[in-house]
Amino acid sequence: MNRKRNFWQQLLILICVISFSWLNWTGNANAATYYSEEEKIFLQAWRIVNRSYLDETFNDQNWWFVRQRFLDQKDLSNREATYQAIEEMLASLDDPFTRFLRPEQYRSLQVNTSGELSGVGLQININSETNQLEVVSPIDGSPAEQAGIKPRDRVIAIDGVKTDNLTLDEAASRMRGKVGTPVTLTIQSGEGKNAQIRDVEIVRDQISLNPVYSKLDDSTGEVPLGYLRLSQFSANASEEITKAVKELEQQGAQGFILDLRNNPGGLLEAGIEVARLWLDSGTVVHTVNRQGMMGSYGAKSSAITEAPLVVLVNQGSASASEILAGALQDNHRAVVVGETTFGKGLIQSLFELPDDSGIAVTVAKYETPSHRDINEAGIKPDYQISQSLIPFSEMATEQDKQYQQAVKQLMQKTKVAQH
Repeated sequence: MNRKRNFWQQLLILICVISFSWLNWTGNANAATYYSEEEKIFLQAWRIVNRSYLDETFNDQNWWFVRQRFLDQKDLSNREATYQAIEEMLASLDDPFTRFLRPEQYRSLQVNTSGELSGVGLQININSETNQLEVVSPIDGSPAEQAGIKPRDRVIAIDGVKTDNLTLDEAASRMRGKVGTPVTLTIQSGEGKNAQIRDVEIVRDQISLNPVYSKLDDSTGEVPLGYLRLSQFSANASEEITKAVKELEQQGAQGFILDLRNNPGGLLEAGIEVARLWLDSGTVVHTVNRQGMMGSYGAKSSAITEAPLVVLVNQGSASASEILAGALQDNHRAVVVGETTFGKGLIQSLFELPDDSGIAVTVAKYETPSHRDINEAGIKPDYQISQSLIPFSEMATEQDKQYQQAVKQLMQKTKVAQH
């Protein structure tokens, strides 16, 4: 009799637990329909990071608790409050590359990879060790380059506003502006006792974001060489390089120098496509997501030319430039000359939110074909040639000793190919 009573008591308890769970679940489901528009935008941002972010520990924090804390403690009553909450949430990841983009910043980033903008012409980054705003490289022919700003310089202030608490996009937005308007950058060169701080006034100008510069160099008196300079990997980079190579070969070029110095990168896909132009076979790059799953991109078809190739890099060569240099180096397609590159081996994807804002999220890291992880290490050239930053007008001239070393290596390769 006691056994039967215990059985029915346990069954009653189980039914109560199931009923409570059902009510709790349906209550939560119904509550979800009552989220405000602001909360929905915040939750969409949270879900994107939850689904895609490279670090599955989310910087050693419980991402679900982060979500609840912001929903419980933040008053998301207007769009600006929502934006600030998303920015604070992303800041907790301590990843300068994962960042919120307000609608105007989102549109501007799209322009960066496909068109033109007006500003000073600096590619910037937040140094992960010092947390300071750092120059990756100035764009060729830009006002910043003409002002003598160099890779690794620190931007301490913009028009007197300290950059310590600015995001990458906020800093970039302050440097952009109408053509002909001035902006003053406080620049620190060097570190420690050798540090020098100066104010540089720059007049904003129209910045060309995808110039492919090419010329035939027949000054050696032996073999004509094709010189190609790519300043950024934007959507039509592969098309422009293909066009330039064909024109140079028609002019008699028997070898090529591909100059990626001060090229800060751009679109991952563009870097892969440019690498494929030079490879008949082999891997271009490996990508690794947070589950450790590896994807690979390889050559697709015949290279556009079999002519010998030398690649020029320096500490301003980053991201897609490093993918390209690493692919050509590991596949023994090209000799790399110059300085160790910047060392950015992380991949970001861009996600759009319902109100036309967006989030750039670090979703993977990449490795070279031989599985080198170059993040914060860079690509080491086959021939190390140090050289201070020279203006665009002196590149590929007698004053450019890195270029002269590339010519030397290319002449040796073309002579071997001829024999």
